[in-house]
Amino acid sequence: MKIIDFHAHVYPEKIALRATRNVSKYYGLESSEIAATPAELIREGAEVGINEFLLLPVAMKPGQAREVNDFAISLLKDPHFHSFGSVHAAMGEDALIEEADYIRANGLLGIKIHPETQCFAIDDERLFPLYDYCQEKEIPFYFHCGQYTNNYSHPERLRYILKLFPRLDVVGAHLGGWNVFEEGPEFLKDLNCYTDISSCMEFVDKDDMVGYIRMFGAERCMFGCDFPFFLPKEVKELFMKLPLTDRERELIAHENAEILLEKWSKKAGK
Repeated sequence: MKIIDFHAHVYPEKIALRATRNVSKYYGLESSEIAATPAELIREGAEVGINEFLLLPVAMKPGQAREVNDFAISLLKDPHFHSFGSVHAAMGEDALIEEADYIRANGLLGIKIHPETQCFAIDDERLFPLYDYCQEKEIPFYFHCGQYTNNYSHPERLRYILKLFPRLDVVGAHLGGWNVFEEGPEFLKDLNCYTDISSCMEFVDKDDMVGYIRMFGAERCMFGCDFPFFLPKEVKELFMKLPLTDRERELIAHENAEILLEKWSKKAGK
């Protein structure tokens, strides 16, 4: 079965191991001690037949956005990779719009926001002009969703944004609510929102996983590993053990991802 990893992170070689350790420590995860370089992701995926990845970089500070996005752009020449870019709410309205245009003009598919670690909420009003602009320009957003050290990423906040900007193209990661897994589907199931199953199967009973997937609808869910925090081999094994129908598994493994990647790539001029 073809699998597309729709949620992965890589870093420049000089910071790759440190980044893995820092994020693992933040979330109380056992560090994989993997230097999360692009080459390492390709190698780990190839071991289990996963050869296509969506990269989701994050600009941790306002001044980092262009550097982060340029690194992502540099990876697009490798056929293994698709990528989003990132912005930060503190950049200011004009800079946010400018960076959104830069992201789109350079082949990046959309904008990744990780409110919890970027320290602003999904529904921060500084982002409203950007949301409005992106729904007009059909630039998608990929949000980390959940609640851990704060509630900046809680699915109720994303629900509010989806109500305000109903034409915004959105993926709410981690079944819409990492660490509050039952709340993501409840808040988001009836709205214009896709999700992924990354960093979920390691914490959720497999029958509950299938229940949450079916609340969203398998046609709105994508496979993801959240590399380097979980590795393709172990995540694929968990996925294949879920009591899904064959049709549901195909949709999640690659078909939904293929539809979105084709649509987004056309808009990004790829």
